[in-house]
Parts: sequence; structure tokens; C-alpha cells
Amino acid sequence: MAGHSKWKNIQRRKNAQDAKRGKIFMKMAKEIYVAAKQGGGDPDMNPSLRLAVEKAKSNNMPNENIDRAIKKATGDLDGAQYEELTYEGYGPGGVAVMVEVLTDNKNRTASEVRYAFNKNGGNLGENGCVGFMFNRKGYLVIEKESVDEDEDTVMLEAIEAGADEMETTEKTYEIYTDADNLSEVKENLEANEIRFDTAEITMIPETYSAVQAKDAKKMFHLIDMLEDIEDVQEVYHNLEVDENLMEQI
Repeated sequence: MAGHSKWKNIQRRKNAQDAKRGKIFMKMAKEIYVAAKQGGGDPDMNPSLRLAVEKAKSNNMPNENIDRAIKKATGDLDGAQYEELTYEGYGPGGVAVMVEVLTDNKNRTASEVRYAFNKNGGNLGENGCVGFMFNRKGYLVIEKESVDEDEDTVMLEAIEAGADEMETTEKTYEIYTDADNLSEVKENLEANEIRFDTAEITMIPETYSAVQAKDAKKMFHLIDMLEDIEDVQEVYHNLEVDENLMEQI
């Protein structure tokens, strides 16, 4: 899991430093829209919507934006109809890449995603070409400074809450769960007054791909380009990132 953890840390820092508020709110609104469309507009009865709303609030999205997205999904307001799509391909050096999008114009989105791959030495492939390399998991991050308990106590509480495993980094505890159990595990831990920096469904690669520094640099640029596309919600990959590689870049 270390490669995933390392990139998530890099990604969180990048988001904190460079985030464009309007674009983030648009992504959050789309995520809320789809969750409400699929499971109803009541967060108490729809775990996916509840997670999406909590994620939006953690990004300081105004309540009126959240309510508007839910009302559009439930038909109380007119709005665009979004479609969920996943693009798969290979980045520089053969790194596996999955791109999740929410779009109201799939031709436009496909063109933009393909351009990003081609621009950075990658190739957009057929559906399923890399998906088998990833597992869908729940992912929770606890900042160490936010809890009083030691590592062993947090791990025991996580296991008792239903988590699959926990990884410790310098500043965080990172908990992995079955995707369907994420809300339950989160609520069980919150009952112990534990709060989270991140709580989301993610894709964890089964194996990681080590590449040369020049390909890693191109891969970072590919990720940046993909994340700048308005319709892109998430970018997953199996690039192996370590300190030596980062120093070379």
C-alpha cells in the first residue's frame, strides 16, 4: 500500500496548495448529484450521499451548493444529466491509469482525456485493460495529532470497527476497508470520537510500477492534466513513488 499512500500524501499537499475552489465545488456537486440520483436525496438513508456531502463540507463547499446538487438529482430543480464513465489506459513507462468522470457530454470528455494521454506519452486503452489491476476499497485517513491514543490502540479500534488493515505513516494512520463497509467503519470509529482527514472510496493497485525519473515526471504531468479536466472526478494509477525517485525529479 506504500506507493498509494505516498501519492495520496503528495496529492493532498497539492490540493491544499493549488486547489481552484470553483473547480473543486463543481466536482463535489457532480459527486453529490450522482449519489442522490442513485440512492435518493436523504443522506441518512443513503450512505454514498452522506460520504459525498461530508467530503464537500470538508472542502468548505457552501450548504446551498450542496442542497442545489441534491435537488437537481431528485428533480426539484432542472439541471444537466450526468453520466458516470471510466477510462483506462497506460501512462509513460507502462503505468496503469484509471480515470473516473462525470459528464454531460461524453464525446467532449473522451477527446480531452485522450489528448492528455497522447500529450504525455501514454495510450488510452479499452475498458478493462487495466481495471483488473485495482481493487475497490474504502480509505480513511486519521491525522496522528488529532487522536490521543497510541498506534496499537488505534489499530485495535479500527479492527473492532470492521476495518481490513491499517498502515502507519509519519503523520497519519491510513485505514482500508471493504468498499461496502466504509460508512459503517467510519461511524463505528466516530463513536469513539475519532475524526478523519479523508474518508472515501478509492481504487488500490494490486502491484506497483517503478519507472525512470523522466517517465515519472511525465506521469505527474499526465495526472495534473487529467485532474484539470472539469469532468474528471478521480485519477488512479499504480506508479511507485519513493523518496529517491522524488529527489531525481
